[in-house]
Order: sequence, then C-alpha cells, then structure tokens
Amino acid sequence: MDYIEKLLEKIRALGLYPRIRKVSSAARPLVTVDGREVLSFCSNNYLGLATDPGVIAASIEGTKKYGTSCGGSRLISGNIELQEELEAELAGLKGVEAVITFMTGYMANTGVIPMLMEGIDFPGLPSIKPENSLIVSDQLNHASIIDACRLTKTPRAIYRHKDLADLEKILGENQKKRKLIVTDGVFSMDGDIAPLPGIVALAKKYQAMVMVDDAHATGTLGENGGGTIEHFNLRGQVDVVMGTCSKSLGGVGGFIAGSVALVDFLRIRARSYIFSSALPPGTAAGLIAAAKAIRSRPELRRALWVNVDRMKAGLKRLGFDTLGSETQIIPIAIGGEEKAIKMADRLFDQGIFLPCVRWPAVPQGQSRLRCTVMATHTAEQIDRALEILGETGRELGLR
Repeated sequence: MDYIEKLLEKIRALGLYPRIRKVSSAARPLVTVDGREVLSFCSNNYLGLATDPGVIAASIEGTKKYGTSCGGSRLISGNIELQEELEAELAGLKGVEAVITFMTGYMANTGVIPMLMEGIDFPGLPSIKPENSLIVSDQLNHASIIDACRLTKTPRAIYRHKDLADLEKILGENQKKRKLIVTDGVFSMDGDIAPLPGIVALAKKYQAMVMVDDAHATGTLGENGGGTIEHFNLRGQVDVVMGTCSKSLGGVGGFIAGSVALVDFLRIRARSYIFSSALPPGTAAGLIAAAKAIRSRPELRRALWVNVDRMKAGLKRLGFDTLGSETQIIPIAIGGEEKAIKMADRLFDQGIFLPCVRWPAVPQGQSRLRCTVMATHTAEQIDRALEILGETGRELGLR
C-alpha cells in the first residue's frame, strides 16, 4: 500500500489524476453537472435512445413484470424470455445467424478472444497449441481487446494502425499458423474507421479469421445501423462481430454476433458469460425497444450525421486538428496534458462539458478533447459550443 499511496501522490502532484464530475441528470445535450447546467459534448448516447420515451417505457414494463434481476446466470435460472428476444433482435440488426449477450462489452471481448484461440481438448479432436496460433491486433485497438489478448497464452503481433502493408507482412510470415485478425470498427479515441475491405481480403488470402469490435459503429454506420460490416457491404464475410449496448443502444451490455456454431460454442466456453448473471430484465426490455428503433427510425442516424457535419465544419473553420475523424467521435488535438486539462476546465466554466482525454488513455503528449455529437443536439447548441471553443482556443494559444 505504501507504493500505491506514493504513486497517487505523485500523479496528483503532476495534475494527472482525473477530475470525476458529478452528473445529476439524464444523458441529454443539456445536463446538470456539479450543480450547474451545461451543454454536454462527451456522451456515447449517440442516437439519444437512452432518454427516448419508448425505450424508457419498455424498460419500466420489463422491470414491473420480471423484477430487477433475472436471479442467476443464463445457464441456470437467468434465461428469461427477454434475453432470447434481445439476442434475436440484435442478430437482425447485425445481419447474422445468432447473437450471445454479456453484461458488458468488455466482458464480451474477454469472453470470446481467449476461448476462440485456445479451443478445448476433446477426445478424438486435435488440440489447438498456442505456439501454432497468432492474434494479429491493430495498434490502436480498445483496452478490452488488449486485455482479452493478455488472458490467452496465444502469442500476438501488433500491426501499425490501419496499415495493410504491415498487416500483410505479419500474415505472410506466419502462414502456417492459425490466425485471428482483430480490429476496432470505429476507433474510440480517433474516430476513424478500419479499412475493413482490405483486412477481409488479406484474411482470405492468408486463411485468417477476422474479428471486428463494432462498439462505436453499431447504430451509427450502415444503411440500417448495422455497423462497419454493413457500411462496407461485407455481411457474411466477418467471422466475429462484437458490439456494445452502452453507446447507440442507450443501455448497458455487450454481445458477440456471428454463426450459430460460434454462439453455441461460446455458451459453453466463454467464462464471462457462464459465470456471470444475466442482463437485468429492465435493461433487456429497453434494449429490445432500442434495437427496433435503430432499424425502423433512420431519421435518428440522419440527424446524427447532420450534426456531425456541422460540428466538423465549424472546427475546421476554427483551425482545430480533428486527427482525421470520420465519425461522431471527433478528437480535438491539444498535445500536452497540462494545456488539455486547462482547456477542459475553461470550457466547463463557460458551460461546455467536454473533458480531456490524456495519459494513460492516450500516449503522453497526445492529449485531446474527445468531442462526441448526438442526434439530439440542436444546431444552436453546436454553434454555441463552437463559439466557446474558438474563444477558449485563442485564449490558450491553440489557434
């Protein structure tokens, strides 16, 4: 404990310990934070479904009928009918044969990657040896993917961010191994999209499996909100698709989408599924309504992208660097940690809730404001944020 106390003391002295503000309202564009009303530009509630009246009503009814808990894991007593209905609805959204849900997206990744690569020793079947397998992961993949890879004995290789030539080099050097390529669909800190067509083509060439973490693309990309795979018209060509329910779906939870065989295998092998309680009934019921809304209300996505385009055009006009963002995640590059913290504090003082992201979430010297836009923001709210961003940027010498 002495080491921990000394480490915390040093981190606080350097001003690196995060300020966790207290939110006292729902995840809407206008929120109450630390007792004052501010405009929020940091929520993952991209389509506004966390506060949608229909979703809320469904969640309430689910809780009234089934209570606050399913009372156990899915394999014991927790498999209430809402769980299976949710999985069917998500399978339709993602355009796959089957879906298995987890308590969080983090648990979905840590449940699938180790089990997919390690297999199981079974009489009459050849064993999967770690030394004969390889996980090939993008340099900027989410922390849950990194941790999932660490949970397995399978060796891993990291390819430079979105660099298909580097990916092919690694695949070519390991042609005889059983390989899994893992990538985010939309990268959570930069907002760019993985070059999935090229990844899929290389996977076919070198006989590798492909897994996409579609946390930030589900609901936002694709004609029907199906995510990165639908966006690139690659349905049926990606082996494993992971998704979260805490972004566009406006709830909490995670899932793995794919073939019936994959899902059936995970039900008996994914430890984070087997040894965890099922999603609460109210959550499952709300997610069913949210998934239906994503498929039936394309105007939500249209409103989101109108707002994204407005915010990006304004930031470009003001001279900010958005690091090549292609989505509703719009990083505003700042650089040093101290300056990023000061900018976020100044913005909050002027009514804009836009915290900075800094080390260790990103490398030192690469701090940024991680701006996210929602479908429910008004044009006036976006313009107000841009006005304050411009003024604050000039004050701090960022423009």
